[in-house]
Amino acid sequence: VYEAQVLSITVVNEKLLPGFVTGDFELLPHCVQSNHFLFFNLSLRTATIWKTLSPFWGEEYTVHLPPYFRTVSFYVLDEDSLSRDDVIGKVSITKEVLTAKPQGVDGWMSLTEIDPDEEVQGEIHLQISVLGDGDIPRKLCCQVLEARDLAKKDRNGASDPFVRVRYNGKTYESTVVKKSCYPRWNESFEFELDETLADTGLLSVEVWDWDLVSRNDFLGKVTVQNRHFLESLEIWFRGFPHVLKGTLGSLRLQLRLRDEVVLPSSHYKPVTELLSQSVGSQLNGNWPDFIMLIDETTTAESRQEVANNLVKLFLGQGLVKEFLDVLFKLELEKTTEPNTLFRSNSLASKSMESFLKVAGMQYLHRLLGPIINRIFEEKKYVELDPSKVELKEAGCAGLHRQQTESDIIQQSSSLLQSYLSELLTSILQSASYCPLLICQVFHQLYLRVQECFPDPEYRVKFIAVTSFLCLRFISPAIMSPKLFHLREKHADARTSRTLLLLAKAVQTIGNMDTLACCSKEPWMVCLQSAIQQGITQLKDFITKLVNCHEPEDLELQTRMSLQCGTMEKEGFLFLHRTKDKCMPMTSPFKKYYVTLSKDTLSYSRTQHSNKSSFISLPKIRAVEKVEEKCFGSANVMQIISSEDSGQMGCEKGYLMSVNELNHWLSALRKACSHNTNTMSCYHPGIYKADRWSCCHQKEKSDPGCDKTRHGVTLQEWYDPLDPDLEAQLIYQHLCSVQHDCFDLTDQKKVDGLSKLFSILQDLHDAHAAVEEEERSKNKNLFLELQT
Repeated sequence: VYEAQVLSITVVNEKLLPGFVTGDFELLPHCVQSNHFLFFNLSLRTATIWKTLSPFWGEEYTVHLPPYFRTVSFYVLDEDSLSRDDVIGKVSITKEVLTAKPQGVDGWMSLTEIDPDEEVQGEIHLQISVLGDGDIPRKLCCQVLEARDLAKKDRNGASDPFVRVRYNGKTYESTVVKKSCYPRWNESFEFELDETLADTGLLSVEVWDWDLVSRNDFLGKVTVQNRHFLESLEIWFRGFPHVLKGTLGSLRLQLRLRDEVVLPSSHYKPVTELLSQSVGSQLNGNWPDFIMLIDETTTAESRQEVANNLVKLFLGQGLVKEFLDVLFKLELEKTTEPNTLFRSNSLASKSMESFLKVAGMQYLHRLLGPIINRIFEEKKYVELDPSKVELKEAGCAGLHRQQTESDIIQQSSSLLQSYLSELLTSILQSASYCPLLICQVFHQLYLRVQECFPDPEYRVKFIAVTSFLCLRFISPAIMSPKLFHLREKHADARTSRTLLLLAKAVQTIGNMDTLACCSKEPWMVCLQSAIQQGITQLKDFITKLVNCHEPEDLELQTRMSLQCGTMEKEGFLFLHRTKDKCMPMTSPFKKYYVTLSKDTLSYSRTQHSNKSSFISLPKIRAVEKVEEKCFGSANVMQIISSEDSGQMGCEKGYLMSVNELNHWLSALRKACSHNTNTMSCYHPGIYKADRWSCCHQKEKSDPGCDKTRHGVTLQEWYDPLDPDLEAQLIYQHLCSVQHDCFDLTDQKKVDGLSKLFSILQDLHDAHAAVEEEERSKNKNLFLELQT
């Protein structure tokens, strides 16, 4: 049994950002040119949107969180090239708010100011006890042991924390621990216990950052009431930022937290078998309408999520092709007009979208990567619509001649035809490396549509394939390459327009109707011949694609099979290997090409040279961040592993961006998720000058001062499949629609529905038993840090 907390985040857009007052002058809202990006406590960063007060991101993230997370905070900043980025405001949302709305939070949320006294993070370890008995006056003893992950208030990337303890009118202060966010005090403070203040008496423990010149900075506060002193306490107290109200603009977010208790696999076997049998070729008397029931009871709001879960579950069972075939048949039975086939957001359409993203992302990157990179690097001005041509943007044709509108349109037409020709050539060549499973799915779709609409004049069998491949996969990736991980940043306005025009041309080819496009947008007529040629090429490609299952093509297909569920990642990192007791701060990082495969993490000096070193994944004990003050960068991670000699090895890896860092952290943690010898705590600093820079402990073998975060990962398209989690999510969906099942008169269907309800009841009982067991275990007192 384990707990899975999955947070889905969509950063939509922002409006009404303020002007800034800096020094002696004010930038008014109508003339501010801000470069906005968003950053939140999970260390993810959106792309920068340049020169706007109403940026649009449209970026989606799915994050796996540990059960103890309390708050998710979103920070909006103004990017500056020469100075430190300016913080505009933030939105903080507590776990309680997300849990109270299981269907998700969607709306505009006001940004609030950043108050230094409200930016509280970290935990403090206290031991509280009452001393004395009988006639001796009792005393309250508060032992301040240590703290971890405190906020960084000083320029050196650390703080100088000390503790101030107050009770019954008396105040004590601890010593100051210099340059540490992981201080250890081990100091005790005693007070006379006031028995009369059972309900109103408070023990206050405040943490401050000591400053020599300026005022001390607040780091956090704990208050404990008298009634909790009846027995000794030793506990870590946690803190989270406080949510304030403000008028700094608004941020639109879509958030949904899935807090699921995942049972052992044996509990999900009946529902998995029922799903598998409902799409199998041999039903063996089982209920064949289970998929139809899910299709007809799924609402528009939940359809995408249900489709994702079903696709991943059937991929794990090796039955995704059969599952999609059942959906194709259900869709065709409901369609009488071929022009509307697969154009709605049905379960079939959403499932096919999910399947292509999971199974075809590697194929998409190889197909579109070169042309997308070319467009980004060239940054040519391209415009076909006369009403949108801007002569100043286009520049001069020569030294003395300004370009005319017709010159710009003719030049743009030539560029677009060049881009389109390169893309179509890549599409034709891609039939040789498209994953075999995708080819087989398109093959059965092609045959199903041909059976339903046999008239040879119909182009429906081709359009059915292009409606998914072009309209729902390739064109969206061209328009928004960042959302498909083709680029690190969003396109600027000029490049974005070029991508949009290219995507329109691909959509027109996918619709296989040049006349309809030219009637709606007459300025596209200059591309008509190229589009007509593209339609012919695309038909040839589809014909080859759907026949790839023939024996002569099988050998070719093995070069690029479906890699869903394989944790493979590679790229250049700057590495430093720790071999001796001391690691100088000036020690250089060396550039290596690092490859994460199924069993090992290996690296070499170049991409194609022999691997010089290997780390066996089962030997990795932790993958964590390194404190910013250690190397002057927040983008450094450490890989802690056990060596054959019994000693601990540590590799430090430096990456150029926070997103790159988080992708590597996430990939390594997921690759090591089944390791048994993992560490529960680690040192975020380095061992230098005979002590740890983080907590100042002197022995290199001393236990870590911060907890590891094995469970904090990002959801990626190449993630290993988790059939138990997918089955749990499907179970929750079936429970939510249990009362919406339509009346069935056929006895065979009634029996099938009864079997389904019986399986759901068994799972409900198993969850109830787990919850009862957890309630009996959780009797310890939990107090929250307040600010």
